[in-house]
Amino acid sequence: MNNRKKQRLPEFDYSAPGAYFVTICVQGMQCCLGNVTDGNMILNDSGVIVQNSWLDLPNHYSNCNLDEFVVMPNHVHGILNIADISSANVGNGFKPFPTQHGLPEIIRGFKTFSSRRINEINTELPFHWQKSYYDRVVRDEKELQLIREYIVNNPLRWELDKNDKDINGNKLFE
Repeated sequence: MNNRKKQRLPEFDYSAPGAYFVTICVQGMQCCLGNVTDGNMILNDSGVIVQNSWLDLPNHYSNCNLDEFVVMPNHVHGILNIADISSANVGNGFKPFPTQHGLPEIIRGFKTFSSRRINEINTELPFHWQKSYYDRVVRDEKELQLIREYIVNNPLRWELDKNDKDINGNKLFE
């Protein structure tokens, strides 16, 4: 029997328009995406691939808009905005309606795209993300601003990272 803690809000539609704060960790919390030096994140080749994979998400998911994002040595923080495209113009009427992709599908795509590219350049040590990820549905503009500040300042807080908590005091890494 699987006793994994449920990560998602029960009965919440994760394809609903809105802002979502996500944290995705490298398996085993291995620091393999770069280093923090003097409060600045210096990406290595794997970190650049992760950053580019994130920035490329809107090219794969038409309802995905990006907000603040940071790659850290062993995790990423980002805000994804899911737009409502159900009423978007579909052109000449022969094209299918755009798909309203949900957060789990977008995150799955990000993990797949980035892992595959990293493993193409690094064949000695396979790269993997942790199975799940942390998410928070952003409730209002004030919370959005606090999360943005948290993301932007994350490299400055790297030394405190092992005790990292979200804006509500919940541990991000257990």
